[in-house]
Amino acid sequence: MDAKVKELVDFTKDKFGLEHYHLHTVNIYRDKNILNSTNYTLSMEWYPNNISEHTDENCNPVGTAVIDLDINSRRFKRIIFVGGTSLSVGLKFNKNDINEIIRWIEKETGLLYGKQFTIWKQEELNIHFEECFNGIPVSPSGYIYFELDKNGRLTLFSVNGLFPSKEMVKEETFSLTLKDLEQTARDQVKLLEFPSSKQEKWIPIYGLEEIYIKNDKTGTIPIEPIADVRPYLKIDKILSWDNSILKPFIRREINLSSETITIEQALSREPHPDTFPITKVDQDKSIEAVLDFLRKQYPDDSGKWKLTYLFRDNGYINAILKPLLNDLRVYQRKLMIFIDTNTFEAANYIDNQLFLDMFHQYTSPENITIRKEEAFEKIKTKIELKPVYVYDFEQKKYVLCGKLDCEYGVLANNGDVIELEDI
Repeated sequence: MDAKVKELVDFTKDKFGLEHYHLHTVNIYRDKNILNSTNYTLSMEWYPNNISEHTDENCNPVGTAVIDLDINSRRFKRIIFVGGTSLSVGLKFNKNDINEIIRWIEKETGLLYGKQFTIWKQEELNIHFEECFNGIPVSPSGYIYFELDKNGRLTLFSVNGLFPSKEMVKEETFSLTLKDLEQTARDQVKLLEFPSSKQEKWIPIYGLEEIYIKNDKTGTIPIEPIADVRPYLKIDKILSWDNSILKPFIRREINLSSETITIEQALSREPHPDTFPITKVDQDKSIEAVLDFLRKQYPDDSGKWKLTYLFRDNGYINAILKPLLNDLRVYQRKLMIFIDTNTFEAANYIDNQLFLDMFHQYTSPENITIRKEEAFEKIKTKIELKPVYVYDFEQKKYVLCGKLDCEYGVLANNGDVIELEDI
């Protein structure tokens, strides 16, 4: 074992009182965040001393301690005792003293309660904290999970998120009001068809499409699932061609498994390959690769697809495609194409058509009898505007926004107001 790795392993064992454990496996892996920086993690599995062998490769034995340590910051990202059973002699708390727990989390993470994290949900021995900045929620959001057993022993501690420092945030005083944003709210009301598994039919509902409005009123930030996990390059290019390619597309196996990382790479903070920018040359080659793929696999679809995003992931450039013409259904067709960055050829793809086919037998929605304007008036008083600090990829800072949202919708066939979570 490398001397530096051994030093980190010993540090972990002493800190958490793992006297009744022996180290089973140790690995180093790296990942990236939305700031495009690389994190290196030492992942350890500690087996109880009474377990020398374990035949089930798919799960660890009860009592195993799975611990992840950020190598460069020396802060722990995750502590899990499998099966909720801990033999640690150093991780015991007064389960009735929330302040003791908060102080421990502050010490371990370097974060300040009320400033960078706050309680989101508490259920007896389980406490879930949510990322914030000066008490205001942050997007993409981070969470801290903390769980104890009935004796007060820690069984789960997990930190996920960036928890931005003051330097990463453009601080403002929230000044938006629902009155000022009424027209924006009207524009965000959309008619969509939702699948009902109980009735096996599509239900037409007017609902408000959530959106972030910048506090300084300079624009909006769409709520994009892709932006919650990685930087991306927006393309929005319609793909058309004159001639198809008769040669069939052949899928290649893609390698999404973990890399083998050395401690030297971690200590030198070598950038993750996925943090490299997608250059103009990369972009052009990727578009050509996507075009060639479509011409082989979907030869009759010229002009029917739009390339929306490119992003790096697991050593590939991924391309997200959406149909140019969408229907009203809440679940839309989508393609994700994996592009080999060595050859700039499509290696494989995912088509969600198989998922959409689950609703093939659902009956069509009933006739629309309610106009959009009527629907807006019915939910107008239920619309919410909440302050949120949102990461802006253009400014590379968290900016204050108002999140416009509504938990209610209007049935377009009869005008009834319903809670969307009840669909």
